[in-house]
Amino acid sequence: MEITIELIERGHIRTDMNHIVEGFAMATAEEPPHEPVMGEGPVYNLVIDHPEATILWDTGSHPEAGDGHWPAELYSAFEHYDAGEHVLADDLRAAGYAVEEIDAVIQSHLHLDHAGGLHNFAGTDVPVYVHEQELKHAYYSANTDYGSDAYVAADFDHELNWQVIHRESETHFSGIEFLHLPGHTPGLLGLQVELADETLLVAGDEAYMRTNYDDELPLGAGLLWDKRAWYESLRWLKDRERRHDAVVACGHDAEDAERLRNEL
Repeated sequence: MEITIELIERGHIRTDMNHIVEGFAMATAEEPPHEPVMGEGPVYNLVIDHPEATILWDTGSHPEAGDGHWPAELYSAFEHYDAGEHVLADDLRAAGYAVEEIDAVIQSHLHLDHAGGLHNFAGTDVPVYVHEQELKHAYYSANTDYGSDAYVAADFDHELNWQVIHRESETHFSGIEFLHLPGHTPGLLGLQVELADETLLVAGDEAYMRTNYDDELPLGAGLLWDKRAWYESLRWLKDRERRHDAVVACGHDAEDAERLRNEL
């Protein structure tokens, strides 16, 4: 059985580094307030070519993110400045796929830069895998004044064939293990994928960039639902990395995206 991975380019997000790394630029009595430092990272999806199905990992931002689909304040903080140039169908086509060829979707979570293409699968039988805690938290957040403001109901409130993950670890395709990694959100999913020559751990937004993973620096408070859970998920992921001598891919890291694009 051979599983291959194809990275799908979905544009770039710019944001203050304090969102990405907790306390990135702190002022003190001796050090005056710093000028903001902006970070930029890619938004990407993955097509997993599997003998049992053609699987899409995440669906990216809605192409009208900057034209009113995202709340203006949120777009100002997390500017997906080229979202309009990255329609899911077009980006899939550029990589040699069609939306109609996707047999299953895995949603790492339902934040607005990850779930904005789900409308392409509304009214179809394509299974959309999501963790139970994520689905609940997304609806709760989008429809009340509580929870997180990083969910847009119009992204996921569709007639979708939800396939709900309940446990810490589940396998629905041979050689692909779904990993529950709470911390960034309650129901974040990662993947362990057994490729021909190595094991790939898709960390998703458990680690926005390599420094979150390698240096164990947590995400900024605005991107962290539960700090203790985040650390526990990180330890679990690192244990798997050691045991399987795995390659780890972080959620918005440019070098990791390049490795996925060219080396796997």
